[in-house]
Amino acid sequence: MNYKKMNLISILLFTVTLFVLVRCETTEAWYEPAVAMDYKVHIDAGKEDCYFQYVNPGATFFVSFQVLRGGDGKAGFAVRNPAGVIVHPYEWRANADYQDQSSTGGYYSVCIDNQFSRFAAKLVNLYLTVIRYDEWDKFTKELEDLNLSVENFTTSIINVEKNINEMIQSQIYSKSREERDFHLLVDNNSYVQNWSIVQIIVIAATTSFQVYFLRKLFDDRSSSGYSKVRI
Repeated sequence: MNYKKMNLISILLFTVTLFVLVRCETTEAWYEPAVAMDYKVHIDAGKEDCYFQYVNPGATFFVSFQVLRGGDGKAGFAVRNPAGVIVHPYEWRANADYQDQSSTGGYYSVCIDNQFSRFAAKLVNLYLTVIRYDEWDKFTKELEDLNLSVENFTTSIINVEKNINEMIQSQIYSKSREERDFHLLVDNNSYVQNWSIVQIIVIAATTSFQVYFLRKLFDDRSSSGYSKVRI
């Protein structure tokens, strides 16, 4: 009985693998069924940059940003849906995220604003994902046409995929925080080092001037020609 179960599972896995390979060979768009992108973008002082991402109808759209370095470590972040409506209003923050569970479809606009910072540029980590969970339903229907019942199997895969995506989002956030802390440590180290060098130079210069003027003062007194008068 166990042997028959193992046989059935092996056949099922082989069928699923074959089906996935066949689907990969078809000329589908690069963003189907899921895509994840991680960027590091440089935002100049006093400027705003916007990025656009196509999201399929019914897909889940997630975007997050984290300021890694520059200025006060904050920037403006806003998201507009395909209709042009601001679904995530501008906020001057170090990090933020937005998620749309069921998109109407179209191009989302993700804008990072650095206009309040007139002198400091910002390095920002931008992470986007587009996931089409409805693709698993199509996958199930196509397998049912082959007389294979994989409802529980497909449900498990969907749950695993959701958990994996949540883990990836958490890892990206942790990675961004780690990079932000690293850049902060490097900047603080450079700041302390540079000011220490400046203070050493100032102290050395001040000491040299004091010694010079003291010696000059004694040289002037010794060369003035004063002598003791005996009575």
